[in-house]
Amino acid sequence: MVKLKNYNGVVKHFVLLLTFIFVISCAEKKYTITKIEGKEIGITDKNSEVTEIENFIKPYRNKIDEDLSKILSNAPETLDKSGEWQTSMGNFLADITFEASNKVFQLREKKSIDICLLNHGGIRSIIPKGNITARTAYEVMPFENSAIVIGLKGEQILEIVTYIIAEKKPHPLKGLTFAIDKSNQPKDILINGKSVDTNKVYYVVTSDYLSNGGDNMLFFKKGVEDYDLEYKLRNIIIDYFKENKTIVANKDIRITKE
Repeated sequence: MVKLKNYNGVVKHFVLLLTFIFVISCAEKKYTITKIEGKEIGITDKNSEVTEIENFIKPYRNKIDEDLSKILSNAPETLDKSGEWQTSMGNFLADITFEASNKVFQLREKKSIDICLLNHGGIRSIIPKGNITARTAYEVMPFENSAIVIGLKGEQILEIVTYIIAEKKPHPLKGLTFAIDKSNQPKDILINGKSVDTNKVYYVVTSDYLSNGGDNMLFFKKGVEDYDLEYKLRNIIIDYFKENKTIVANKDIRITKE
């Protein structure tokens, strides 16, 4: 009987030992990084994979290059973004964005756009004198920005004027005109030839970037209405090129300074 008890005791200890070993072996192992190695793998034209990729994309690249190189219009003179309060490029972009967006807005919403405001920094190239292609539009407007119409009260229109004077940049502008007196204060603020009504809602077409407060145009965040025209600014330029064989910028004065 004593031998049996001793045997049972040994078995119990053995089982406990196995259990302990099993638990230890199943415990999560923690690893640490001891060394990092790297090497440069050169990619050359001799690489078979590179050649295969090149052969695959070549037809697509050639087709895109062909489309971008088609002559769409002609510019009798170079349009650029140089100027104190307005520029030939700014007037051109504001005018065509206003007109193209207004057609869509009237068709969809039965309303008319009053003002176009874009940003000077968004213009990334000139329109050179001579033949114009679709590639020119991509160079001028490389971003994927779309036209957005924001309904602003007259108070925000006055904020736009104050913003432009403070910025001292020739932001593309259409529909809104004003003068700056000797004290650097605005006067003679007109929207399409009429005085600003602070209680009226005016429809301003701009880019989706600016409509979200880009370039500190925070007045757009106070809009009471907004409409996405689903029309990229670049496509507005390309469509204008296709529809007009000669590109001319209006030179009418929109901002004057005493």
